[in-house]
Amino acid sequence: MNPFGRTARTRRRSGVTALALTCAIILSGCGLRLETPPPTEPVPDAAEVVRRTAVADALLVAEQATAAAASNGIRADIEAELTVIAEVAIEQAEQLGGEYDSGLGDILSEQSDASPSASTLAQTPRAVVTSLRDAATRTRAAADQAQLGPLGRLLASISTSQTQYARSLAQLTGAEGPALPSTQIPEPAEPGAEPSEADEASATPASAGSEPAVVPTGLSAEDLSALILAEDSAGYALEVRAAQADGTVRTRAYERAQVHRARAQAWALVAGIDNTDQDPRRVAYAVPGSDTTTTDLARDLELDLAQNYATLVGIAEPGTRAILVALLTETTLAAAQWGAPAVPFPGLPERA
Repeated sequence: MNPFGRTARTRRRSGVTALALTCAIILSGCGLRLETPPPTEPVPDAAEVVRRTAVADALLVAEQATAAAASNGIRADIEAELTVIAEVAIEQAEQLGGEYDSGLGDILSEQSDASPSASTLAQTPRAVVTSLRDAATRTRAAADQAQLGPLGRLLASISTSQTQYARSLAQLTGAEGPALPSTQIPEPAEPGAEPSEADEASATPASAGSEPAVVPTGLSAEDLSALILAEDSAGYALEVRAAQADGTVRTRAYERAQVHRARAQAWALVAGIDNTDQDPRRVAYAVPGSDTTTTDLARDLELDLAQNYATLVGIAEPGTRAILVALLTETTLAAAQWGAPAVPFPGLPERA
């Protein structure tokens, strides 16, 4: 009798049992993986939602403008403008970081409807004006509310660009141009004064497009002093040139001089330094000589102010930037009236 036979048979049975258990575990693991919920997109934070919206708007404009430019019977000047608008919109989307791709698109596309695109919208020049108007409004509001200053500054510049291209295309097509935001610099509240019922009523938006005037916060005394000086010196220079010019140039230079002088005064009131030792305004300023034409001088002054306002947008606190964004747009459009070309990122010299 073999004394080791029973032990050998026991070992063989144990091996078979272990193998069976291993197979069962593997198979059960496969079952668990099959029952795991499908992957989902990460939940974006507020800044990412703002960024994605601006990117989607820019890409929609680009796609729509490209399709409209390729349509039959379009005028050459309109086609050229649409082509530029498409190129600018793509560049803006890229500077915003482009479309977000989690890598789950192929998996999730079968589970949800496709996002609207220009293929489902009208592909006409007038429709592009409408898309630019809508994008400018959303992007301008986002610039005011963005938590990150640099993102707010970029959005303000893009909104200005969208407004400018919407105006130029509207003029070519006869479409309705964009409504411009108010450039009325808000008056500072009296120290210790409580808002009245009338003040509260006036601060309540009458419609989705209206916004209460808010004094920018987060700006230093040096920031405001530099802005006051820039506005006042621009007004002085244009006053001098208006006195030396004639005709339409004289009228336009004088009108813009008054605008800038008034803004310098309004910002001095906001800063609380009007007629104080801290008021940076002077009696006179140096003005370029006759080798610089009035048109060139006016254009450069407006562009410099646009750059100043763009810088302040990046400094001011969220929710208080609206007037700065509006003035970035207004000075950019004023510079265009003096011959400044449209650019993808107004007020941002580093992106020129």
